[in-house]
Amino acid sequence: MFLFAIVFGLSMDYEVFLLSRMKEEYQRTGDNFTAVADGVAATARVITAAALIMVCVFAAFVLAPDRQLKLFGMGMAVAVFVDATVVRMILVPATMELLGARNWWIPKWLDKVLPRIDVEGKHHEPLHPVH
Repeated sequence: MFLFAIVFGLSMDYEVFLLSRMKEEYQRTGDNFTAVADGVAATARVITAAALIMVCVFAAFVLAPDRQLKLFGMGMAVAVFVDATVVRMILVPATMELLGARNWWIPKWLDKVLPRIDVEGKHHEPLHPVH
């Protein structure tokens, strides 16, 4: 259970990188296909590099004398590798492409409740560009 909790936390880190970039592109272009393609293209190297570093670190745990640490390290290395390659670079973009504009749908009641946070200090751009 501990392994799952840590892997879940690490995977959310990658997901934030990927989805925030996709959302920026969707707000800029209003096109889901472009948003997904550009989001993956912009974050693939960063996600892959970060995952590779973590896989190497966790794989090094296999050299430890403690059996539990070896198992933990191997489990983490495999989980991070699968998450960064199969999930983030294949399953998430494919699913988002299939869902189209529904990726960005939010119930009206939830949109009213959630705070508007702008970390970059700009005014909010419209969801679709005005032509």
